[in-house]
Amino acid sequence: MIIIAFDFGTKNIGVAIGECYTYTTRQLNFISYTKKEMYWRKINILLSTWKPKKIIVGLPLNIKGKKQKTTIKTEIFALKLFKKFNIKVKLHDERYTTIEAKSILFDTGGKKFLTPSRIHSMSALIILNSWFNQNTKK
Repeated sequence: MIIIAFDFGTKNIGVAIGECYTYTTRQLNFISYTKKEMYWRKINILLSTWKPKKIIVGLPLNIKGKKQKTTIKTEIFALKLFKKFNIKVKLHDERYTTIEAKSILFDTGGKKFLTPSRIHSMSALIILNSWFNQNTKK
């Protein structure tokens, strides 16, 4: 079963894909937020191509686990995903994923690797791996 994870941002959306039987994951190209229609068209192509059975969306909470301004935008994004594509959507705590993503990217390629698109895509990968770790039996 294929699962897609999104790290929602107002300028870029990171994307990762995973397979439930092998627990393998990988990053896909990020989606740039230029125009709302283009953004949904790109998501439609992505979902049509991979045909996931579930979508995981990173839920941005503050350090104490409370909602913040971006949490509401992310919840709206997740709800629209479900309504538009009729695929089960789960929200998953993404606290500290950006810090972890930046650390991994810096270790990989130094400061030049710390671009918003790379950070969002790596964050989506971390979110999906975290979801697998918490929701599957190995």
